[in-house]
Amino acid sequence: MTVASDARIEFYPLRARILSVRSAHPVTPRMIRVVLAGEDLAGFRTDNFTDHVKLCFPNDETGEHVLPRMYADGRWNMREPGIIYRDYTVRRYDADAGELTIDFVAHDHGPGGRWAMRARPGDRLGVMGPRGTYHMDYGFDYFLLGADETALPAAARLLEELPRDARVRAFFEVADAGEEQRIDAPDGAEITWLHRDGAEAGTTALLEQALRTAELPEGDGFAWCAGEAGTLKPIRRHLKERGFERGRNLDVDGYWRRGTANHDHHADED
Repeated sequence: MTVASDARIEFYPLRARILSVRSAHPVTPRMIRVVLAGEDLAGFRTDNFTDHVKLCFPNDETGEHVLPRMYADGRWNMREPGIIYRDYTVRRYDADAGELTIDFVAHDHGPGGRWAMRARPGDRLGVMGPRGTYHMDYGFDYFLLGADETALPAAARLLEELPRDARVRAFFEVADAGEEQRIDAPDGAEITWLHRDGAEAGTTALLEQALRTAELPEGDGFAWCAGEAGTLKPIRRHLKERGFERGRNLDVDGYWRRGTANHDHHADED
């Protein structure tokens, strides 16, 4: 096991897995929950709500399923011809049940959404990672969360894993009221759902407006926001103005960018 210079960052052994769909069902009209299982899941690890995997999908037309080649030094190459992949956060991992849960936004303009809408028990999926994890300090006085539907699985996982007495202010942007979902949040969590009501994802300032006017609890808080990269830039600046510091208690992550496939979220960090 290799640990980075920052002892809070731990890298996992790289491994390619082929898993099968155990179940697939809609959580809301636009969110599909897929539970994956199989012998290859043995040894899987995830320790942080932002841990993500690379999912390798079969070709829509040919059904061909290409996985990256693993090299002797443990690297893999995601740019080999025929590989179709996207990054997804881990919604839940149950080692005892041998189940890995991934939530997909249902849409037809990307391979992940198309695959999830058709997923049936027995369908196969390639899973790479997680590459590693960040062992986070949870000893904050409160948590401030902002997310659109692409980041909602990560935010929901955090809410479910936080201590039951944690104080939380959460703002979640979704298409409409039908996309609100039940989350097993701490008793002290205040969740506000923001509805686009016809506006396209990534085009509104709903999250920014909500966070600018949010009254925060007293004490030292941790802020995490994720969603469309362009909408997060003013949010990042605002949270810094309110005293949050990247590397200590601030994490703003562009999960996607309008018009860009496989957006590199690290490119948005400043």
